[in-house]
Amino acid sequence: MRHLSLLCLCALVILPSLEAALAHSYGERGSDLGIQVFQQVVRSKPLENVVFSPHGVASILGMLLPGAHGETRKQIIRGLRYKKNGPYKMLKKLHKTLTAKSNQDTVLIANAIFSQEGFPMEESFVATNRGNFQSETRSLNFSKPEEAANEINEWVNNKTKGHISSLVKPDMLDPELTRLVTVNSIYFKGLWRSRFQPMNTKMRPFKAGDGNEYSVPMMSQLSVFNIGMATTPQGLKYKIIELPYHGNTISMLMVLPSDEDTPLSHVIPHINTETVQSWTKLMHIRKVHLVIPKFTVDAEVDLEAPLAELGMTDMFSQGKADFRHLSAEPLHVSKALQKAKIVVNEDGTKAAAATAAILLARSSPPWVTVDRPFLFLIRHHPTGTILFMGQINKP
Repeated sequence: MRHLSLLCLCALVILPSLEAALAHSYGERGSDLGIQVFQQVVRSKPLENVVFSPHGVASILGMLLPGAHGETRKQIIRGLRYKKNGPYKMLKKLHKTLTAKSNQDTVLIANAIFSQEGFPMEESFVATNRGNFQSETRSLNFSKPEEAANEINEWVNNKTKGHISSLVKPDMLDPELTRLVTVNSIYFKGLWRSRFQPMNTKMRPFKAGDGNEYSVPMMSQLSVFNIGMATTPQGLKYKIIELPYHGNTISMLMVLPSDEDTPLSHVIPHINTETVQSWTKLMHIRKVHLVIPKFTVDAEVDLEAPLAELGMTDMFSQGKADFRHLSAEPLHVSKALQKAKIVVNEDGTKAAAATAAILLARSSPPWVTVDRPFLFLIRHHPTGTILFMGQINKP
C-alpha cells in the first residue's frame, strides 16, 4: 500500500580524545534545539528541499548525555534547554508516550549503541539508555570498517522497513580509533484522516523557489480542515493548514507566506515550538477545496556545524570533549549526521461523513492552493513533539 512515510536516522561516531574542560552555567529545559538546527541548515540551502527530524537530534543527544561530564555535558543540556537535574525523567516519559501502543502502527522509534568489541562502557551509561530509550547494545569489530558499516546499515534498513538502506559509510569508521556509534531511527507512516482521491490528482503549475514555474502532480479534495492566518514579528502574514492523520494524535501542518512575493526563508526563522503551539488558537475549521502537491524528498544533514553554532562545540573537540561517564578512555564525537525521507501521496482513511455534514458551508467553499514553496511540520499533539519538518521548494 502506498502511504505517507517519514524516517529519520541520526548517527554519532565516537573516537578517543584528550582531557576535557569544565564550566558552570546551565540553561532551561526546552525542545526547540532540533528546530534551531533545521533553521541553520536551511539558511545555507534556501532554494533546496530539506527534510529533517528535530526529535531525532534531541534523541541522539539525549543518548549521549548520561556519558557526558563537565562543560561537554553543560553544553548539551544548554542546547536541549533542560534543567540541571531534570532531563532523564522527561526523556523517558516522552519516549514512552511516543512508542505507546496507540501509536505503534504509525510511529516506530528505535535506538542502538554499537560499541567496539571489548570496549568497557560504564554500566550506568548503558543502563540509563536502556531505561530511557530501550536502546539495544551490540558489539562490533570496527577494525573491519566495511563489515561494521554493513551491520549498522542492516539494522537501519530493518528499522526503517527498507526506506533507508545506508546510513554509515566505511570511511567514517576509523579502524583503529572508533569506539562507539549511537543510532536513533524514526519511522512514521500516516494515513490521512480525509483521503485524497487519485482521480482528482492533476498536473498543475507550482512556482518553485528558484522563480521558475513547473508542472507537478497536485492532489485536491473538498473537505473540512483547520486553517488559520498568523503574522511574524516583522509583520509578514502566512497561512497555516492542518491535515490530521488517522488517530488524531498526529497532524501535518503546512505553512506558506500569504504574499506570493514573500520568500519562505523570511518566515522560517520565526518558527519555534511556542509559535507552533500558538497556531492552535488562530486556526478554525473551514470547508475548503484544498490543493497540495504530491512529493518525495530525502536529505542527509551533517549536524556538526549547526550544533557547534548553537554552542555544542566541545563534544567534537579532541582536546575538550569529556565523556568520562561513558568510559574511562577519553572520547570525542567525530561525525554527527542525519538522514530523513518523506513520501506524501493520496492515501489515507475515508473522511468522517458526520464531521463534514456538521460543518457544511452555506456559501461556496474557497480554494486553498499550495502552489509555491512551503514549510511542513509533523507534530505529535499530546507531547508537542515535532517529529519531522521540512521545506519544499520544488516537489
